[in-house]
Amino acid sequence: MELDTAVAGPEAAASPWRRLPLVDAAPGFRHFEGIRVVDLTTSVAGPYATMLLSDFGAEVIKIERPSGDDARHWGPPFLEGQALWFSAVNRNKKSVVLDLVTADGRAQLRRLIAGADVVVTNQPPDVQRKLGLDYDSLRSLREGLIFVAITGFGLEGARAGLTSYDLIAEGYSGIMDITGAAESAPQKVGAPAADMLAGQDAAMATMAALYARQNTGKGALIDISLVESMTRFLSCRISSYLGSGEVPERTGGTDSVIAIYQSFETADEPLNLGLGSDAIWRRFWAALNEPDYAARPEFASNAERREHRAGIVARIQRALLTRGRAEWLALFARARVPAGPINRVDQVAHDAELQARGLFFALRDGDRISPQIGLGIHIDGKTATPRAAPPELGQHSAEVLGNLSDHKKEHRDG
Repeated sequence: MELDTAVAGPEAAASPWRRLPLVDAAPGFRHFEGIRVVDLTTSVAGPYATMLLSDFGAEVIKIERPSGDDARHWGPPFLEGQALWFSAVNRNKKSVVLDLVTADGRAQLRRLIAGADVVVTNQPPDVQRKLGLDYDSLRSLREGLIFVAITGFGLEGARAGLTSYDLIAEGYSGIMDITGAAESAPQKVGAPAADMLAGQDAAMATMAALYARQNTGKGALIDISLVESMTRFLSCRISSYLGSGEVPERTGGTDSVIAIYQSFETADEPLNLGLGSDAIWRRFWAALNEPDYAARPEFASNAERREHRAGIVARIQRALLTRGRAEWLALFARARVPAGPINRVDQVAHDAELQARGLFFALRDGDRISPQIGLGIHIDGKTATPRAAPPELGQHSAEVLGNLSDHKKEHRDG
């Protein structure tokens, strides 16, 4: 991935993306080259799933109604007329506008699906059946079709007909009840966590189904639920409850099974500290020139340190207030003690190491430039370079539908 410098100067302050490395669109990963995905989804979860597949080389045909994906309207902020939430999960795709309310729109879609390997939808089950876009209706069009449904509660069960968003799924999952300070109200995670997790699950399951199809020739019905993906995120917490009967409570993240695993104040900015093993516990106190404190018999194990957590935390906090964060982080790095800053979003986006590894960049596709968050997966020393910027609404309608017409004409002439 090329790391040229994007535009700098006064404009960079008002437009942070101008400070990102500038990367030209390129082929990128080709693991799923030749795989065609028809994407019927809107918002975040489904588009994120199909973008992940596209990052690995799949061709994604994004079907949009005339008004476009809902996320196209989620703003401000917009950049050159495009909603940045939309831009975050829609690179590499071809946008085709079809009105599925009409018989012609549905007929064109069915011809597209007949040449596709994967169909991804986030329509509720009743809407799928009403439009003839459910798995039973579509699998006759394409042998080996992989059908992926991403819904709030799954395709079956008493809640299958309910609508959902990320917020609703987070509430169902239990994550909101254990997020925040003890005295605070339940809090949503500060990102669309259920959407992103469900999108990852959908992409992962699709990859598994594509692999299995190589041997069996059979397609699959993949049923992803926002609530279940978000709830599985709490596996460690739920497992602890099931084995102990202790219901987790909001504590501001200070109640980890690891005795010392939380944020602390320093003389200037806060940091996170994780003393997750006996060896790290000893190295930490040696770095503070207090090895005798670490060796006290009542602190011999993590379980015993948990019993004395309040006193240990207070002692650590007093010590850390004597120096600034940068000094502590340098000291802990030398001592091999896990510690780090609590970054703001702007600090993360301009982290030099993350940029150097290709996680943040400005993608140049012709005369369009779009800020992007990369795949964050490295294979053989490389990460995925996007093939194309997020599409404008209907940008590829003529190309894709024209190819359908040409194919139909060739078939008729033959």
